[in-house]
Amino acid sequence: MARTTKPLTNTEVAKAKPKAKVYTLSDGGGLQLRVKPNGSRIWLLDYYRPYSGKRTSISFGSYPNIGLADARAKRDESRALLAKNIDPKEHRDELAKTQKEAHGNTLKKVAADWLEIKKASVTPEHAHDSWRSLELHVFPELGRVPLHKVTAVKAIAAIKPIAAKGSLETVKRLCQRLNEIMTFAVNTGLIPSNPLSGINKAFQAPDKQHQPTLQPTRLPELMQALSRASIRLTTRCLIEWQLHTMVRPGEAAGTRWDEIDFENQVWNIPAERMKKRKAHTVPLTSQTVALLEVMKPISARSDFVFPSDRNFKTHTHPQTANMALKRMGFNKQLVAHGLRSLASTSLNEQGFDPEVIESALAHTGKDQVSNAYNRAQYIQRRIPLMVWWSNHIDQAATGNLSLTGTASRPRLTS
Repeated sequence: MARTTKPLTNTEVAKAKPKAKVYTLSDGGGLQLRVKPNGSRIWLLDYYRPYSGKRTSISFGSYPNIGLADARAKRDESRALLAKNIDPKEHRDELAKTQKEAHGNTLKKVAADWLEIKKASVTPEHAHDSWRSLELHVFPELGRVPLHKVTAVKAIAAIKPIAAKGSLETVKRLCQRLNEIMTFAVNTGLIPSNPLSGINKAFQAPDKQHQPTLQPTRLPELMQALSRASIRLTTRCLIEWQLHTMVRPGEAAGTRWDEIDFENQVWNIPAERMKKRKAHTVPLTSQTVALLEVMKPISARSDFVFPSDRNFKTHTHPQTANMALKRMGFNKQLVAHGLRSLASTSLNEQGFDPEVIESALAHTGKDQVSNAYNRAQYIQRRIPLMVWWSNHIDQAATGNLSLTGTASRPRLTS
């Protein structure tokens, strides 16, 4: 007949005194209270490991921290796992490891991992701006919070002060970036779902605003203001360079001498410097070459065509042109990025092929094969477009001493 173990009582457990040697009190089902000579009383469950069949034990903690009822509950949980061929000790260790990792994966840490991946598809300036916005507005409240404990309520509370200031565009970007981080966490197996997917609905959407720009008829006004502006020659060259080439502010500011192919009259911008991470080629006109000739005595010893005045080893700041345009009287009327819109409108009004204009602006669609084909096809068609645009700028600058000064040089034709 099988031996029957009489269950322990709370009184028996409380009165269990230490002896010269270790002894145990059995409660049944493998549960024991081990009493040591030093007075410690430890709850243990003896069991056979699944598959190997080796005998082992798992500790549930010490008495009185763990009472009799709690020890029995843990025993029952362990036996339920054993019934499914799950080793309770391994199960507990795995849960502890998972919990430790979960608490170590703070929002800030996961955001850093996300940004490392994102850097491959955005410009360094964009990556810096993304991280800076999180540092300023999110990390002070949520940076140290384990990712699995970040909730919509907490995220909304952190962003609300920004919304209260009326910075709705910043709110929009923060919601987008937090969602990207959470989606990254889901895709890497850190959390099962994205708890922040709808937080943008908690805030007023910003009014859609286009970058301030000028109507084509005001191009002469811009060239006149530029000719009379009290700004550094490098800054003036930068603005004219961006105007002629139709690139983005960051791409213009970071122009490198080794990107200029004088022999083939092209500027080759590598993929890592472009917004969409697609290499872009800009045909050079006589006017853009003239701007480079103006800059050679100034920056020939630098890697950059438009170096910073404080450090020739780096390029001028992407906001340099914006600040200059503001001082020139175009505050809220024109920003550096708006020069692209000015060019686009002028070229469309002139009747150039819209697809060629889009190619000149480095706008790409989702079809990668088509994009590659269009770049190859449109490079020749973009040459007359670029020539017309440079000549048009020169015409607008007549009498205003444009840096590309063509008074003594025959005007190009397309």
